[in-house]
Amino acid sequence: MVTNSPSPDWYSMSDPAIVKELCGILKQVRLQQNITQEQLAEKAGLSRSAISKMETGKSTVELLTLIQVLRALQQLHLLNLWKITATISPLLVAKLTTKGRLRASGSTSKNI
Repeated sequence: MVTNSPSPDWYSMSDPAIVKELCGILKQVRLQQNITQEQLAEKAGLSRSAISKMETGKSTVELLTLIQVLRALQQLHLLNLWKITATISPLLVAKLTTKGRLRASGSTSKNI
């Protein structure tokens, strides 16, 4: 389990800095699981040097590589944070439930 440290301000970080931060988190997870780079590389189907470069932020990380490493670390559940549940907008609900425009009406008979 990753320790709770203050969250970085992701929006103020450059893209390479975000990659480096994420890869550092993966390294922490690996170390907490007491797995060597060699063992992780074997589980993920990657080379040890690829794991090393990834953890130090010395190379760009492809999405497929990230998924391989998450799978090897048994951390795929983290992808649930990206899942967006479909919600229906209130305007669409109103549009679907009303049959037409309702008007205020007075008496239909004219009394003069």
